[in-house]
Amino acid sequence: MKDRYILAIESSCDETSVAVLKNETELLSNIIASQVESHKRFGGVVPEVASRHHVEVITTCIEDALTEAGVSATDLNAVAVTYGPGLVGALLVGMAAAKAFAWAHGLPLIPVNHMAGHLMAAREVKELQYPLLALLVSGGHTELVYVTEAGHYHIVGETRDDAVGEAYDKVGRVMGLTYPAGREIDELAHRGQDVYDFPRAMIKEDNLEFSFSGLKSAFINLHHNAEQKGEALVLEDLCASFQAAVLDILLTKTKKALKQYPVKQLIVAGGVAANQGLRQRLADEIINVDLLIPPLRLCGDNAGMIALAAAIEYEKGSFAEFDLNAKPSLAFTGLK
Repeated sequence: MKDRYILAIESSCDETSVAVLKNETELLSNIIASQVESHKRFGGVVPEVASRHHVEVITTCIEDALTEAGVSATDLNAVAVTYGPGLVGALLVGMAAAKAFAWAHGLPLIPVNHMAGHLMAAREVKELQYPLLALLVSGGHTELVYVTEAGHYHIVGETRDDAVGEAYDKVGRVMGLTYPAGREIDELAHRGQDVYDFPRAMIKEDNLEFSFSGLKSAFINLHHNAEQKGEALVLEDLCASFQAAVLDILLTKTKKALKQYPVKQLIVAGGVAANQGLRQRLADEIINVDLLIPPLRLCGDNAGMIALAAAIEYEKGSFAEFDLNAKPSLAFTGLK
């Protein structure tokens, strides 16, 4: 049987990434050009700056991905690209590059939902067994997804306000930590104690919805009040208390979902899946279910995960015309 190669492009936020996938799960390359240093001084991603950086490096990333994979355009079978959700300007850069490359080389175009990419990154760990449940946690999303079969996603719970990664970055900014703050908060939390007892919103309710705005507000109010009174707060304890509240919410809702949707596998993916505190709590508390967490290199935004999701869409014949447009608020419902 002839090998199949898919070139994938991801540019939904502040990483320009291009990957080459061989057959189902063999990533031959996964080039990532990060913009973190450019956005640090702003304390968050500036859409216009992100778009300009994508334009500057996208062609080089494509060339590097092909070179590292040891393949040429003539070896490829398809081009995959993230078409949403994400920053519209950033998405359009990746889509323009993917369309141009696919058209120039006579290749079909595979549109991929960014969140499907995060979920399907777990395919590199182990073959997926359906139905399965996924907890997707990132800077822009917090949702529980029930996957009935490959490519069929059903959101069963999501955040009503802030995404969990967004909450990390906002409290990190209040503490004066460097953007993105998630990793530093995680490290500091391991050296502190949960002494501030922040609220766990909606944790006793039967639904599978999340809310982090109340926790964020409680944190900010405590910090500002202490500043006004000249009181010193222990940074490590602040981080430990914030993270303990976040993890209690995530674990409680995930366990409820597993009771409502009995499955053999639980996938935890997205940028926040790199959090060591979350990984430890999952390992300790999730039992009788096969826990799959993508390797750290596939947790953040990257084209490797888009390629792994594209392989599923390729088998389904889910190709797009060249009038495909970016959908910054794309819902997690496949291509429908």
